[in-house]
Amino acid sequence: MSARQVTLAEVAKQAGVSLATASRVLNGSTRQVSGELSDRVLHTAEQLGYVPNASAQALARNSSSLVGLVVHDITDPYFSCIAAGVTRVAEEAGLVVVLGTTGRRPEREVELLSTLRAHRARAVVLAGSRTTDRASQSRLAAEIDAFTEQGGRVACVSQAKLGTDTVVPGNRAGGRALARALTELGHKKFAVLGGPSELVVARDRLAGFKAGLADAGVTPPVVFNGAFTRDGGYAAAMELLASKSRATCVFAVTDVMAMGAMAALRERGVRVPEDMSIAGFDDIPTLRDTVPALSTVRLPLEEMGEIAAGLVLDGGGDEARTVRVAGEVVLRASTAHN
Repeated sequence: MSARQVTLAEVAKQAGVSLATASRVLNGSTRQVSGELSDRVLHTAEQLGYVPNASAQALARNSSSLVGLVVHDITDPYFSCIAAGVTRVAEEAGLVVVLGTTGRRPEREVELLSTLRAHRARAVVLAGSRTTDRASQSRLAAEIDAFTEQGGRVACVSQAKLGTDTVVPGNRAGGRALARALTELGHKKFAVLGGPSELVVARDRLAGFKAGLADAGVTPPVVFNGAFTRDGGYAAAMELLASKSRATCVFAVTDVMAMGAMAALRERGVRVPEDMSIAGFDDIPTLRDTVPALSTVRLPLEEMGEIAAGLVLDGGGDEARTVRVAGEVVLRASTAHN
């Protein structure tokens, strides 16, 4: 049988103070209590083994020690790397990170932010692409307004479309630079394994890649869309192979999709890069074990998480800030001269 929990009323009685005074001391109210009374309450609470109620503390302070982190899919290394950065900064500040995953459902993102608001989370980082669905974006923007009006802060790792502090990855510029680098290897026929068309990140990376090909005077790529997953990349690659495309180089808009595509090519006896070159985007850590090593656009994913956490925890100002993070083309063994 568990021991009975000591109540705040018992602490107040033992210390000889009012319940309100004990609450102000132990729940961290902004209302001041004299040093002598505060010391007496704290000493009594320690003697009795009193454990403060986190919800009561949050109400008294109008905020808690919680930092929310909302991602689309924590099993995706892109998001787990960002999460590592957010967690590191939050823990160094003595805060606790609460993780929520959306499964790429916009309505779930709104639900999670609402729940974090109810728990008076101090701040929230939303990591993941915005969608082209204006109604979903409007609902999320309204929930962000409600969260900030309560005193919380929000930062995004995505596109700057919600009026919050935002870390913006260089998706379009990265795609453009990658296309130029691949055309310099002599490739003239390209295929793209694109993500869901409603995700802005997929559109931006594809648009940048097309612009880079146009810069080099190369015809637009054939595009095969799939889910932002390993299986999505596998399925899109199988569709590419079935199309009898003459593409000599494939760009998958995420590394995870590229890994699925490489599995499909291997299964069908297509050698990389001898028969077909392939490149991804993100430079996730698991690429270290991929053979051949995958060419990609490197984003500093953990650093992006650290920057986002820093933005929501530094107090900030009234104006939304945008931090742009550039991608770096990294050519490895999966792409060869044509």
